[in-house]
Amino acid sequence: MGNNKFSIASVGNRRAFRDGARDGVPIALGYFAVSFSLGIVARNVGMITSALCNASAGEYAGFTMIAAGAAYIEMAIVTLIANARYLLMSCAMSQRMDPDMPFFHRLLMAFDITDELFGITIARPGYLNPWYMYGAIALAL
Repeated sequence: MGNNKFSIASVGNRRAFRDGARDGVPIALGYFAVSFSLGIVARNVGMITSALCNASAGEYAGFTMIAAGAAYIEMAIVTLIANARYLLMSCAMSQRMDPDMPFFHRLLMAFDITDELFGITIARPGYLNPWYMYGAIALAL
């Protein structure tokens, strides 16, 4: 038996994924409603939204700026300000990660950080288990 913490911890990863999926149900329901309103706004502006963008406040701000005919620099600044909180959330989460956590887990967790996913993930005791967040993300997407 190896002494790698992640191979030993993999026994609990399935349970962490299941717990994340369970805790992600209310988040998924909220995202469902928000996705309809974003779709309506995007349609009114004449845009097609990206499935890779998870920042609804940034999308709303961007659509509003597009509808107003704003310059690209204005759109960039407003979107940066609307999404600046994700930088702070990422810093807080990085302090709760196991120092030996592989980079790809850090990258995947950072890619889909939202207010709601941050809230349920950071509230867990101890080091963050990426599989918990993956379970919540799987339902939220």
